Amino acid sequence: MGAAADLTIWLALGAGVLSFLSPCTLPIFPAYLSYITGMSVKELENNKDIKIRSKLLIHSLFFLLGVSTVFIGLGIGVSFLGQWIQGMLTGESGLFIQRIAGIFIIVMGLFVAGWINITSIMKEKRFRFTKKPVGYLGTVFVGMGFAAGWTPCIGPIFASILVVAASNPTQGSLYTIMYVIGFALPFLILTFFLGSTRWIVRQSQKIMKAGGAIMILMGVLLFTGQMTRISNFLLKLVQDTWLANLG
Repeated sequence: MGAAADLTIWLALGAGVLSFLSPCTLPIFPAYLSYITGMSVKELENNKDIKIRSKLLIHSLFFLLGVSTVFIGLGIGVSFLGQWIQGMLTGESGLFIQRIAGIFIIVMGLFVAGWINITSIMKEKRFRFTKKPVGYLGTVFVGMGFAAGWTPCIGPIFASILVVAASNPTQGSLYTIMYVIGFALPFLILTFFLGSTRWIVRQSQKIMKAGGAIMILMGVLLFTGQMTRISNFLLKLVQDTWLANLG
């Protein structure tokens, strides 16, 4: 696996974290926990009973299972599509797809950071359940409904990961898996620290601007073909630092 692929994997992980911390997801996170467990947000925040925390964790895992099913399924599908398109094209097709991916990610980065407005993306299309299906299986379906929705923040970020997956089909599924892990980790951590979400919500706009700027930088690197050069430089820097510490 090349250095550029290694860097993109970590960026995919970061994109998952950014999706969870977005203003579209984090503020409604306690409400989702309340919905899938059948307990009020106040009860969840104040109750420290180990059984309640275990119930929260199990429901969260099943919710994330539903989310992962949709996200990873899309990632695999887009990877196959990208492989088919590259197989149909010849010559500089790989560079062409990479440049298209770069332009798309730059535009999505500008949108995520709040520097441009795309009305069609702002329209939220999320499946809603008036009544949650019973049990853990019901929680899986709620997770699938959440993932299948197109929200103003998650949509552009995840779409960027899908475009990168299409431009590099051999690693596409891995990028999607890392995105899911990035989304799941803060979800599980904050399940036990619901009170902490208030502080993070206040900082969410700054987090999104920083994330958007990173997306723009990644898009520029993809478009100019500099991703590999930067990745090799960072890899060499880490290796030199590690060797110096050993010495």
